[in-house]
Amino acid sequence: MLQVPIVVVAVLPDGQELREETHTLVVNAHGGLMKLDMEVIAGQPIVLLNPRTSMEERCRVIRVENPPGGHSAVAFEFDRPSPHFWPVVFPPPDWGISRT
Repeated sequence: MLQVPIVVVAVLPDGQELREETHTLVVNAHGGLMKLDMEVIAGQPIVLLNPRTSMEERCRVIRVENPPGGHSAVAFEFDRPSPHFWPVVFPPPDWGISRT
C-alpha cells in the first residue's frame, strides 16, 4: 500500500469539471486504487494530477466499490503505462532473492 496525494479531475456530460483531492491506496506502473467521494462509473475517463511533481496523466475508471458508510474504492488504469508518475522506483522484473 502506498498513499500518494493526488487530485482527480472528471468532466460531467454537461461539461462541468469536478476536482477532488484524495490519495491512493495502491499504485503501479499501469494505474492503481484510490479513495474517492466523487461519483464515477466504470469506463469513465478521468485525469490524475500529482501535486508533488506537477505531472498529469489521463486514465479511465476500471472498477468502483462502494462499501457501506465509507468512501468509494476506485480502481483506475492509465491510458499508457506511467511508472514515473509515482514518486517510487519499481524493481526490475528479474529482481528477486539471490540463490547461493
